[in-house]
Amino acid sequence: MGRGKARDTPRMSRILIPLCLALSLGAFAPAHAADEPVHTIVLVRHGNYAPDPSVDENIGPHLSPIGVAQAHLAANALATLPPFDGLYASPMQRARDTAAVIGKDDFPDRKFEVVDDLAECTPPTPLGDVMKTEKPADMAACKAKLDRVYARFFTAATDHDRSDLLVCHGNVIRYLVTRALGVDTTAWLAMSIGNASITTIRIDAKGRAHVIAVGDVGHIPPKLRTSAWGDPPRDLAIPELP
Repeated sequence: MGRGKARDTPRMSRILIPLCLALSLGAFAPAHAADEPVHTIVLVRHGNYAPDPSVDENIGPHLSPIGVAQAHLAANALATLPPFDGLYASPMQRARDTAAVIGKDDFPDRKFEVVDDLAECTPPTPLGDVMKTEKPADMAACKAKLDRVYARFFTAATDHDRSDLLVCHGNVIRYLVTRALGVDTTAWLAMSIGNASITTIRIDAKGRAHVIAVGDVGHIPPKLRTSAWGDPPRDLAIPELP
């Protein structure tokens, strides 16, 4: 009996020490006053699409069949959230398609506002392989427009809670997350955002950002997940009968 207790002691320490530490840190975490309004920003990346060099690159191709399925799954997840005050989408086709699916499923009587600044672009990054294919002026312009997005949307609520839904792109979301975290924005490529993933950020009454979730794909079955690092290519084609 005594030997059993001795063997359990290290295991209990590994459990209790982190728990006690978390609880002690929680005592110093700023509490949210019930009467202070919160601004919630939910960012959804578009669904999967097949590149098509024949279409205008500023618009891009439509969603693939698996991308449409992913958009419906994102809509199911969003339907569990409180109603959104604002609905916004990138002007690019894949984002508009995703917003259209979400709108049809969840907001049939409302329209998304198209925001040109939400279009996909490449912000500055120190990675040499990206620098070889992007012009410094284009990356600077991308940073400027995404900073405008942050200044417009990532603000404190005024007299009541507010929530906005933004359907946009991976680079856009990753850059905005670095802004919310207050870290070096050139680190945006260190994150990976899957198709139809959901990112949630809240702004408190003092205008401080709190990142709740980044690239959440829990609403998408594993075999339908695409684009995040490590996800293999997938499609919805019917395989041949063995």
